[in-house]
Amino acid sequence: MDLYLPKDEVLFVPLGGSGEIGMNLNLYGYDDQWLMVDMGVSFGEEGLPGVDVVMPDPTFIEERKDKLLGLVLTHAHEDHLGAVPYLWPRLKCPIYATPFAAEFLKAKLSETDFADQVPIHVIELGGRFQLGCFDIEFVTMTHSILEPNALAIRTPKGLIVHTGDWKFDPDPQIGEASDVKKLEALGDEGVMALVCDSTNVFSEGKTGSEGDVAKNLSKLFAEHPQGRIAVACFATNVARVQSVIEAAHENGRCVGLAGRSLNRVTEAAREVGYLKGYPNLLTDEDAMEVPKDQVLLLCTGSQGEPRAALSRIAKGDHPTVQLDPGDTVVFSAREIPGNEKSIGYIQNLLIRRGVKVITARDEPIHVSGHPGREDLTRMYQLTRPKILVPVHGETRHLCEQAALGAECQIPEQVIPHDGTVIRLAPGDAHVIGVAEAGVLALDGGRLLKRDADTFRNRNRIVWNGVMFVTVVLNQFGEMVNEPMITAPSLFDEPGEETRLDQFAAEIGNRIDQLNDEEVMDDATVILAVRQALRRPVRQRMGKRPLIEVHLARVKEQG
Repeated sequence: MDLYLPKDEVLFVPLGGSGEIGMNLNLYGYDDQWLMVDMGVSFGEEGLPGVDVVMPDPTFIEERKDKLLGLVLTHAHEDHLGAVPYLWPRLKCPIYATPFAAEFLKAKLSETDFADQVPIHVIELGGRFQLGCFDIEFVTMTHSILEPNALAIRTPKGLIVHTGDWKFDPDPQIGEASDVKKLEALGDEGVMALVCDSTNVFSEGKTGSEGDVAKNLSKLFAEHPQGRIAVACFATNVARVQSVIEAAHENGRCVGLAGRSLNRVTEAAREVGYLKGYPNLLTDEDAMEVPKDQVLLLCTGSQGEPRAALSRIAKGDHPTVQLDPGDTVVFSAREIPGNEKSIGYIQNLLIRRGVKVITARDEPIHVSGHPGREDLTRMYQLTRPKILVPVHGETRHLCEQAALGAECQIPEQVIPHDGTVIRLAPGDAHVIGVAEAGVLALDGGRLLKRDADTFRNRNRIVWNGVMFVTVVLNQFGEMVNEPMITAPSLFDEPGEETRLDQFAAEIGNRIDQLNDEEVMDDATVILAVRQALRRPVRQRMGKRPLIEVHLARVKEQG
């Protein structure tokens, strides 16, 4: 790639997570050495039918993988480590993470055929280590998952604080509170740049505490003593899982787990020392044997995911769990933008079954894992950076945080987008170039670029259908018989497909117009067939279908 990258300057290059919420991938460069922070996915994207997972295109760093020192993971959410099973084989770099993220990643990699090849280095909470010219220190934070970390990245030109996902929670229920003293000490040391989470920049005040949610859940369960209670939350929010378990026990209910990811996360948490005090969690099958008013089910599916436990329960096709009229379902999670329709669909199914549905709009049973404006201001006051680089947000979030930083007297703000190459030091921070960036979509077992012909054709089929045409020519370029035309996505009524016969004559007339040389060239004949169909199909059916032509040539005897 023809991009000048000076060796004596500290560079920041986001390949994902700047311009969208999700699929985070960030690079820091100095002296032709590169450090990667996070490698995440996002779930689905408009215009990519049939795709559930998308991730950043790592081509820029893949072309420099011999200069990639390692990947440091801030925490175990999918939008920060979910791309590792798909992209690691292209980079093959060592990975550094605190115990829970490392354990969670190992469980994910166990489903690949290269798990034993991935060097995962476990760094204790608050640990510090050296990678080339980068001196990296984990700083404990709070978030909606175990062991979230900010990174203090010391370079020859200055100190960078990369926040990861965070909030200030004085009562996190599990794990340690944010290390405010360390943040303040970093500020005293002198922070050159703060690269900061922007997700909740439009939310006034402070983000609520998990401790308050725990109390509110216990109170809510007490108000619903009859019937089964099912709680849907993010499986990775181990603090919420613990809060639900404790609230259930306070109300005389045992707890069963319904959902593969819940079992995976709780196992990973126990492996590294968390949730040790709850050895008697039931399987969903065992939980169904307990009297209704003495059991609570923790379920996956808070976002309406079609194969998650709660979705299957709502549809009545879960193999073991059933909810009946008078039971209660609690959604203890926020609605991720874009999931409203699927969540509403599941909630409506539950209500039709006579199940009472309670959400965070009804009761204070969820708090965000990201900082509100007051929290952001406090972070600025603690770290006192010279430069603010807002990340982890759409453009509107990044611009709003940059404006907030300016109000708080941070001297410089640089707004990135995926692929921008930002010089942080020496001198004033500014964009010096653009690196290749983009989106890869997981389509079955393969990774395709967002603009691949596969998706263009798939979208065309979705909106306009597809026609298949088979034309058979003899050795002289003459049609042996009538073209065969099928259009399974365009006709529903019985007998309607006979309308396709009217297009056969158009094909015959167009082929007859070809000269002797043209009719012997396959590409020319296929193009002629498409041209013969486009206008009449559009005029008679009001559609522009994808037209697939199969040309066969046979040698007639005689």
